[in-house]
Amino acid sequence: MSTHTLSVLVENKPGVLAHVAGLFSRRAFNISSLAVGPTEDPKVSRMTIVVDGASTPVEQVAKQLEKLVRVLKVVELDDRAAVERELALIKVRIDPALRGELLEVATVFNTKVVDMSPETVILEATSSPGKLDSLLENLDRYGTCELVRTGRIAMSRGSGTITDHIGAPLAEAV
Repeated sequence: MSTHTLSVLVENKPGVLAHVAGLFSRRAFNISSLAVGPTEDPKVSRMTIVVDGASTPVEQVAKQLEKLVRVLKVVELDDRAAVERELALIKVRIDPALRGELLEVATVFNTKVVDMSPETVILEATSSPGKLDSLLENLDRYGTCELVRTGRIAMSRGSGTITDHIGAPLAEAV
């Protein structure tokens, strides 16, 4: 699957997420991942939206997003020129005899043990989506019983920012 990551600056106002999600829904486009949070400017939030490029015309989506009133800027991030991270909590059922082996796998993937019981271990992993997928493949043999992932967040590498090409400073634009 070829995914595309859109970084979208929006006004931090009620209903903006519903408008963006509605645009995708009306056009029958699927969102693979969606993460929203505040930026350095409390009046602005950043949405990181991951879509399947094979089934979604990404350029059309970006143009439609830019037409929404509360959307300030839309940028497609090139995966080679961006840092991408995702957080996961993974609960693994573990035979006590294999606990040490599981903890070695966790160490290799730089995960943290955040909870441990006689039957389970909960791991916290923060990494690129690809490394997280690799960790999950390695944990399959132990019996992952529960998983939650945050969705991807991303930022372009280098000194440029998404706000560089907005006409007015964000505080004035909002």
